[in-house]
Amino acid sequence: MGKDVMNVVFLGLGGNMGNRLENLSKTIEALEKDCGEIIKRSGIYETDAWGSNSKKKYLNQVVQISTILSPENLLEKLLKIEEKLGRKRSEEQNSDRTVDIDILFFNADIINSKNLQIPHPRLYSRKFVLIPLTEIANDLVHPILKVTMEELLKNCKDTLAVKLVKKV
Repeated sequence: MGKDVMNVVFLGLGGNMGNRLENLSKTIEALEKDCGEIIKRSGIYETDAWGSNSKKKYLNQVVQISTILSPENLLEKLLKIEEKLGRKRSEEQNSDRTVDIDILFFNADIINSKNLQIPHPRLYSRKFVLIPLTEIANDLVHPILKVTMEELLKNCKDTLAVKLVKKV
């Protein structure tokens, strides 16, 4: 029997409803139970809502996991975790939520399907993703843009304040 291939995946976690710290903690527990081993995790950062006029601040974190799941199977599990933790999807993009889990990178794969875009198409424009990502993987090279996370962060035009609230 062949050995399962381990995939290196970076996930962006965030939420601005309920007990935000507890929700992140429950998300990480669920990821470890259902998706794979967490290799690294960034600190937890607080930001204003991005792309909406919500007054509720988000907590965000990036984790690196090792998984045998395919991108599609991983997405399926992530959606179930979000739902289990109280996420209600609405038509409105960037609406308030208990938890949001985005696949930022899946190995160096480039995927453009109806349900899945990897690397995450907007990660380069969001400091709340780039700051924690750079903290745990500053030399990671974006497979399309061919620059490191550190360079993406340096050139990011996002002006939202991103404040470290908890070192991990």
